[in-house]
Amino acid sequence: MRILISNDDGYLAPGINALADALATVADIVVVAPDSNRSGASNSLSLDRPLSVSKAANGFYFVNGTPTDCVHIALTGMLDARPDLVVSGINNGQNMGDDTLYSGTVAAATEAYLFGIPAIAFSQVHGGWAEVESAARVAREIVLRRFEMLESPFLLNVNIPNLPYDQIGPLVPTRLGRRHQSEPVIRSQDPRGREIFWIGAPGACRDAGEGTDFHATSKGCVSVTPLQVDLTHRDQLDLLRRGLG
Repeated sequence: MRILISNDDGYLAPGINALADALATVADIVVVAPDSNRSGASNSLSLDRPLSVSKAANGFYFVNGTPTDCVHIALTGMLDARPDLVVSGINNGQNMGDDTLYSGTVAAATEAYLFGIPAIAFSQVHGGWAEVESAARVAREIVLRRFEMLESPFLLNVNIPNLPYDQIGPLVPTRLGRRHQSEPVIRSQDPRGREIFWIGAPGACRDAGEGTDFHATSKGCVSVTPLQVDLTHRDQLDLLRRGLG
């Protein structure tokens, strides 16, 4: 099995290194990741400047761009062979509910999915990298499942509790939960007295009931959410057809 690995925390992040070490035991891997932390980059492509690719001492490739740039470059210009799977992560903190729209981790996997390649995004529920080796072990087991019951390509969003391996619960199929609106921006000043703004903290959970990713991980289980790209609001489409017909 050939696997392309990327992330949004950068090629030096503990999460991608743990993931690469775990998957190297079961597949031929190539790592192409951002040169620095690009969290929150979502699905953005760098169209205003050229991009460069460099190779680190450990064999990882790093790009001065976004997670989507990394996967796009790998699939359209770098790799000699098409990967069987693309994985992203392990992210330093959860990507659940509405966060998936902003997540560079999920975006890297989504780019592969758009190219017709199965993809999985992995995140830990809490930041700080606690028990990242356990999370990597879970990620390897998930990759080996192959998910032959799903139509290919598939796009999965996986969130793993920061627990020792033997305390992590089973895989639970989930839907995305929902958050309240984000907290207000934080006003501050730069050293020259100019007003600046920091993006506020994410809002609290609004929909964390049974069946959601929030609920599963709160019980110590691994949430596995199948995602799709079609944003069409089909109920409103039917209303438009009747109203504009």
